[in-house]
Amino acid sequence: MHGFSPPDNVLREYRCRASGATAIWSERGVGKPRAKLELPPHQRKRVRVELLGKSLDELREWMVSCGEPAYRGGQLYQALYAQRLFDPAAMTSLPQAVRERLKEQASLALPKIARSYASADGSIRYLVPLEEREGERAATIETVFMPSEKRQTICISTQAGCAVDCHFCLTATLGLIRNLTAGEIVGQILLALVENHQRLTPQTNVVLMGQGEPLLNYERVMAALGILLDPQGMGLSPKHVTLSTSGIVPGIDRLAGEPPKRRPKLAISLNASSDPQRDEIMPINKKYPLEKLLDACRRYPLRPWEQLTFEYVLLGGFNDTTEDARRVVRLLAPLRAKVNLIPWNPGALPYAQPTAERIEGFRRIMAEKGLPVFVRYSRGQDVFAACGQLALVESISSPGTWQQISV
Repeated sequence: MHGFSPPDNVLREYRCRASGATAIWSERGVGKPRAKLELPPHQRKRVRVELLGKSLDELREWMVSCGEPAYRGGQLYQALYAQRLFDPAAMTSLPQAVRERLKEQASLALPKIARSYASADGSIRYLVPLEEREGERAATIETVFMPSEKRQTICISTQAGCAVDCHFCLTATLGLIRNLTAGEIVGQILLALVENHQRLTPQTNVVLMGQGEPLLNYERVMAALGILLDPQGMGLSPKHVTLSTSGIVPGIDRLAGEPPKRRPKLAISLNASSDPQRDEIMPINKKYPLEKLLDACRRYPLRPWEQLTFEYVLLGGFNDTTEDARRVVRLLAPLRAKVNLIPWNPGALPYAQPTAERIEGFRRIMAEKGLPVFVRYSRGQDVFAACGQLALVESISSPGTWQQISV
């Protein structure tokens, strides 16, 4: 009835249904509504806290928030990263009650593999789907495991796709989909080791050279490296971890300020001997041209055992002349540096592989001038796992055309 108000002790409920949920507004008398959302039982999903990728301090804080002593966080940290245990039942250093809490409330699972591609040279390319969670979009990334007689190398992604748009790199065709979390970065290394029944030996190399520009996902990359380089965590030496950048000068300066024990080796993707040439294939050069980039390299604090690495992708007929080689020598002469020459890997982009004569001529000029130089032939070319090929490629049917994997 119009104008009717129930007494204060009368509870009124207003219900509306949308998408199977019942929203209930309850009020007593004329007080303001209090809202709660009730989902049907079949739609209720327990929200689990993601612990993979958490630091030692973060795991200690989580344990304290659960009413446990902080040292339990240290035990969990060791179980995850040093012992590589991802089933709480196997973490026998923790009390049964803590293991039950982990089982009920936490997510410790490694990323899953959608597909894997085995190369004739022993390399394996993994397609790793990432779920939509914590406000992050679903995406698919790639991780490459490269075993050899004396060592193993794991190439990991730091972003899904990439925004830098290097024109000779297939990853650029994806654009930037999203940044990876620290757990998604660390998880790739752990996944590759588990899949191949390997330990994280002193001879293991980790290279941040998969999809993405690491310095444009700085905080999460450094959080992952903190775990990787921590003796109590994964325990790898900085000598065996390399971060490759297209030349993000503020990121290089920021990395220079990190403590030496948690700073990886730095590799600069150079790929050209002049600004006009680099502008053409690497648009980032217009923002951070060679003068600014090399100034940042001169400022960069090298450890006694360390050299800066400059990666130079040789594109046939574009940047592989003797004059290019001489210009690179002049650019790098003031630096404690070495050069990795990488013959361009065939793909669907409009570039050509350099001839063997051009590769050797380029190398010889640098060596004669006293610049340490190595030719790095990429592994995994036959399964699109090589440098510049990571773009979820299934096959290449003709120049400029390729089939992407649907996952």
